[in-house]
Amino acid sequence: MRILLVEDEPDLGTAIKWALKQEKYIVDWAQDGAEAWEFLQAQWMQYSLAIFDWMLPSMMGLELCQRLRQHQNQLPVLMLTARDRLQDRIAGLDAGADDYLVKPFEMEELLARLRALQRRSPDLQTQQIQLGPVLLNYTQRTVYYQQAAQSVLILLTNKEFQLLEYFMSHPRQIVTKDQLLAQLWESGSEVGSNVVAAQMRLLRRKLADQGCSDLIETLPSMGYRLNPDYV
Repeated sequence: MRILLVEDEPDLGTAIKWALKQEKYIVDWAQDGAEAWEFLQAQWMQYSLAIFDWMLPSMMGLELCQRLRQHQNQLPVLMLTARDRLQDRIAGLDAGADDYLVKPFEMEELLARLRALQRRSPDLQTQQIQLGPVLLNYTQRTVYYQQAAQSVLILLTNKEFQLLEYFMSHPRQIVTKDQLLAQLWESGSEVGSNVVAAQMRLLRRKLADQGCSDLIETLPSMGYRLNPDYV
């Protein structure tokens, strides 16, 4: 799941991004409103949630919300701000924010509010995907493989989980290396040319260790696909 974080305070932005990545979110971090709008225009459909600071250079978080809603974009938005007056909270919600968190805040509360936004959003309500013997749970961030009479927990890193989640969410789609890079790596990040292949090897090795060696197949000169036998 991809989140757009818009926060101009370097220390706070770094802390929020770290916390989100620990929860296996993919995070694009913009430090001013204009940069955030560029991210949104380029990737309307890729974001599942957004976190906007109210006070931003170039374009305020309030204006970002208003622009989103003017374009009929229903991306769930959590507004962060030091403004705690009732009038400010009303202004933020009326501008299109879905929730409002006053600084300073505890990171646990921010994560809980994001989970609540997921539950309220029709497009994000699915809590798990099961394909054949493989069960992926979004809320618990776990993957289980049904082996004989027991379910075996497969421990995955953030990126491995994101890869498997993407394939299970697109079970009949052939996925290219470039598509995976665009979907699962942060915008502007510098990654090596073999990073997808390396991550795929690690994921497949962990799946194979639990007896699930054929879940993802390679199609030469085309890309990867979830094995049709599991769909």
